[in-house]
This record gives sequence, C-alpha cells and structure tokens, in this order.
Amino acid sequence: MTEPISFYDQVGGMDTFRRLVDAFYRGVASDEVLKPMYPEEDLGPAAERLTLFLAQYWGGPSTYGETRGHPRLRMRHMPFHVDPDARDRWLRHMRAAVDEIALPPAFEAPLWDYLERAAYAMVNTFEPGGIGPQQQGRPDTGLPVRAAH
Repeated sequence: MTEPISFYDQVGGMDTFRRLVDAFYRGVASDEVLKPMYPEEDLGPAAERLTLFLAQYWGGPSTYGETRGHPRLRMRHMPFHVDPDARDRWLRHMRAAVDEIALPPAFEAPLWDYLERAAYAMVNTFEPGGIGPQQQGRPDTGLPVRAAH
C-alpha cells in the first residue's frame, strides 16, 4: 500500500511555502501596525520561522519542531497586542499572499480556512492601541491583557 501524499508535497513543497511567506511579509514590511510587532529590523528571521512552521504543519519537514519545540502559538503571541485590527491586517496581507501563489481551489480552501482560524485564535485583547512586548502607549497595570469570555 502506498503512503498518502501530504498537502505539503501536493502544493509544491518548501518552494510554495517560501513564496507564500515572502509575499505575506512584503505586505507586513509596510504595515504601520504589524511591522513594529517584529523584534528584528530585518523580517528574514520571522519569515523563516513562519515558513518552517507552515511547512511542518502541512506535512513537510519537522525542522520547526526540532529547532523551536512545540509551536505554542497562543503563548508566543501573548506578549503582543493582537487586537481585531491587527488580526484583520494580518489576514489582509495573508489573503494577498495566498492569492499570489494561486493554488488550485482544492488546496487554497483548506489553507485559507486554517490561516483564518489561526488569526482569530491569536487575538488576545480588544483594547485599542499599543504594540509589541511592552504594549507601548498603554499603562502597565501588571495584569495580563486577555479577551473577555
């Protein structure tokens, strides 16, 4: 019996995920809300992390896990002010990137579904303003900022 072909392989492997992430970060680089959330001036390290994460998630090499451990996406994003505006901007740039790589609909649909659900899951505040680890422009109350349940 043959082994099923992964989504990763079906869409073109690492090259496809690199093209997706490169297109995404071209948008982020000029976004006044998202760009300050990235600690490195050069977005290259963030792009590499996202590429490796997405490749692994969709059945590619396990490089992300080997180098960074469990993704812990909510935990890794908690220091940042991810409000609905940041989410929507992230989705806008990712939508443009998904459109640019022009996957067949059978592959584009599950990829977009995952990206959209992930973006909504990263929202950690509904408070306006502030960016980055120190949430600049907001008083430090010592309390974590979390979305109301």
